[in-house]
Amino acid sequence: QVQLVESGGGLVQAGDSLRLSCAASVRTISSYPMGWFRQAPGKEREFVAAISVFGSRTDYTDSVKGRFTVSRDNAKNMWYLQMNSLQPEDTAVYLCAARRPTMLGIYRTPGDYDYWGQGTQVTVSS
Repeated sequence: QVQLVESGGGLVQAGDSLRLSCAASVRTISSYPMGWFRQAPGKEREFVAAISVFGSRTDYTDSVKGRFTVSRDNAKNMWYLQMNSLQPEDTAVYLCAARRPTMLGIYRTPGDYDYWGQGTQVTVSS
């Protein structure tokens, strides 16, 4: 069973930056496609960003393009989401997710992922 643990959330002001981290309890994450999602109160889980197994491909939802950057360090079993120019509408619980090992693909829907973290709260004040 793969366990994912997010960290790095917090309360910031509009325009500030945060870096979220996701740690995985596996020997190596190098074959796991990974994604970040967010969920605000009363709203459905929303795709934020995804990265392929070697980090050569990334994908973002339109509202975060140019502000957020997803990355991975396979040697450290870590994934990251750098969030710049945060806005109040970015306020949500952010969750990392991993798909079972595959060497192909990049995925945008929650149903594509097999393992989830508990989430970390990001609150952006205006």
